[in-house]
Amino acid sequence: MTSTAKQINLTPNANKLQRRIRFIVAFTIAYNVIEAVIAISAGSVADSGALLGFGLDSTIEVTSALAVAWQFTRQDPKKWEGPTLKIIALAFFALAAFVTIDAVQTLWTGEQPEHSTVGIILAAVSVVLMPAISVVERRTGQALGSATAVADSKQLLVCAYLSAAVLIGLVLNAAFGWWQADPIAALVIAMIAVHEGREAWVGDGCATSTGRAFAGDESASCCGCSDSCS
Repeated sequence: MTSTAKQINLTPNANKLQRRIRFIVAFTIAYNVIEAVIAISAGSVADSGALLGFGLDSTIEVTSALAVAWQFTRQDPKKWEGPTLKIIALAFFALAAFVTIDAVQTLWTGEQPEHSTVGIILAAVSVVLMPAISVVERRTGQALGSATAVADSKQLLVCAYLSAAVLIGLVLNAAFGWWQADPIAALVIAMIAVHEGREAWVGDGCATSTGRAFAGDESASCCGCSDSCS
């Protein structure tokens, strides 16, 4: 009776957390679609590889968000935890590969992009917005016990880092003509993306008991996570 009552009491909270994740994912998809269109357009006008890469990165963000959205439409989301984490990991690896190739090509050819005010504004907005959304999704994922939601929140952080790299590169290029700053920072972001991809691939989402809210085990805790699950 106690176990049953516990499950019944947890159900509304689990449903609330799932709805929050769906909202976050839907917002992320919509924002990144808009971001991709603006960045690719601005990058084409300014002949900026950084902005083009930024726009293509947004399409990868959409892939990750769609993977999480698809998982939470399943009748038993925790059953699809593994495959969804693999999709998110592949998105990280694809991001790292593209950024690396683009950065090396830029350094090799010495192509200097034109100034882009639109690109600077877009990158600045993402630098502020993405970390905030990432924190909300990470805490919600930890409370729900979903490794995929936590992994997707890391994807958002990588997007924020990439936004900062693009912003720094665009500002330094516009102010001082230091075009090399952008590809060098992008290589650092690629290393971070590879690291996060490896964690997602092995299932390290800082949520040990995947889907514990569905199982009714509210007492489960994060494994080796420095942050609280609350």
